[in-house]
Amino acid sequence: MLTTRYVPGAPNWIDLGTPDVDAAAAFYGSLLGWSFQSAGPHSGGYGFFELDGKVVAAAGPLTQEGAVSAWMPYFRTADADATAKAVEQAGGTVRIAPDDVFTKGRMAGFTDPGGAEFAVWQPGTIKGLDLVTENGSLAWLELYVPEPDAVQPFYHAVLDWRIQDIRFGDMPYLLLSTAGDDSQDLGGVMRLQEGDRPHWLSYFEVADCDAAVDRVRELGGDVVAPAADIEDVGRFAVVTDPFGARFAVIASVG
Repeated sequence: MLTTRYVPGAPNWIDLGTPDVDAAAAFYGSLLGWSFQSAGPHSGGYGFFELDGKVVAAAGPLTQEGAVSAWMPYFRTADADATAKAVEQAGGTVRIAPDDVFTKGRMAGFTDPGGAEFAVWQPGTIKGLDLVTENGSLAWLELYVPEPDAVQPFYHAVLDWRIQDIRFGDMPYLLLSTAGDDSQDLGGVMRLQEGDRPHWLSYFEVADCDAAVDRVRELGGDVVAPAADIEDVGRFAVVTDPFGARFAVIASVG
C-alpha cells in the first residue's frame, strides 16, 4: 500500500507530459476533481495538480523530440547521482542526467533494460506528493515489460526493491515492495502484450470505476481495457486521456 512516508525506493512523485497542459488540466479536473496551479513564471509551463489543497500529481509540456504523452513515476532516492551510476552498471540508460530543480529537489530520468521509462526524486524542500491512496490520488503502479523476470535484478540493484512472485488466480504477478523494516508494497510487474510498448501504468483511486470510465469517454478519452474485478483487490479499468496518456482507475476493496 502506498503511503506518504517516503522511504527509499517508494513512489514519491508522478507527473504528466502532455502537448496541451491547459486541456489536460481540464480533463483531469473534470474526471478526478483536480485543480491546476502553475509552479511559477520560470517553470516552463510546469505545475501541480491539487485536490482539496493537497498536491496529488503534476504536469508539464512535452519537451523532448519524439516524446509521447505519458505519466511518469518517480521513486525516492537519497542520492540521484549514485542512482544514475547504478542504473548504468545494471544495464539501464540515463535519459536525463541528475539535475537540481531549484531548491525543490534533484531529479534524474532513466530507461530500464526492458525499455520502460521512470525517474527518481531526491527530496529538497519538496518531499513528495501530499496525498496517496485516497479518492483522486495515486493508488498503485504497474510495470509492463516483455520479460518480467529479466528486470528483477535491475530494480533490485537500483532501488533495492523486494520482489515476490505471487498469483492472481492463474495470472503470474511480481509484487514490488521497498526494503527495510518499514517495507511498503508499491506495485507489480506484468508481461507486456505483443505490439504494445514497455511502460509504467499509474492507478488512480476512484469511488466508482464504471462511472469514471463513462466520464473518460464523455471527456474525449478512450478505454484500453474495460472495467473488470480482481477478487479482494477491487474493480479497475485502463484508459487514456484525450492525448493518449495511459492510466488506470480503480475502486479498491475496503
